[in-house]
Amino acid sequence: MDSGAIRRRLAFGAAVLAVSGALTLSVTGAAQAAPAGGGCAGHEVRTLPFRTGVTHVYKQDGYVCAVTVARHSGAPRTMSVSVQARGNRPVVDRGRYRHHAGPVTVHTGHRCVWIRGTVGRYTISSGWILC
Repeated sequence: MDSGAIRRRLAFGAAVLAVSGALTLSVTGAAQAAPAGGGCAGHEVRTLPFRTGVTHVYKQDGYVCAVTVARHSGAPRTMSVSVQARGNRPVVDRGRYRHHAGPVTVHTGHRCVWIRGTVGRYTISSGWILC
C-alpha cells in the first residue's frame, strides 16, 4: 500500500470518529434537556405546588422519589428537595440550580413520608403522607 492510500484511510477513520463523537454528544444533550419526570421511576402520586415551583412525588415498589421544579428557569438560585421516611433521617438534595433539584429516592416500604421542596425563599411541606 502506498503512502497516499494510508493517508486516505487515516483521514476516513478520523472523519468516522468525529461524526460518531458528534452524534454521541447530541444524543446525550437531548437526554439531559428533558427532566419531565425528573429522573424518578414509578407513577406520580402527588403534585405539591407552591408560589415559585412544584414538587412532584413518585412511588414504585416500596420506593418514593421526589423532584422540585422551578416555575421559571433562569439564573441559578437556591433549590432543594427532601424525602423522609417515618423513623429515618431525611435525604436531601440542596444547591443552586437553574431548573430542578433532585431526584431524591428513599426506600419507604409501607411507612409514611414527609416531602419538602424549596425554590428561592418559598417552600412546600407535605406533612406525613402516603401512609
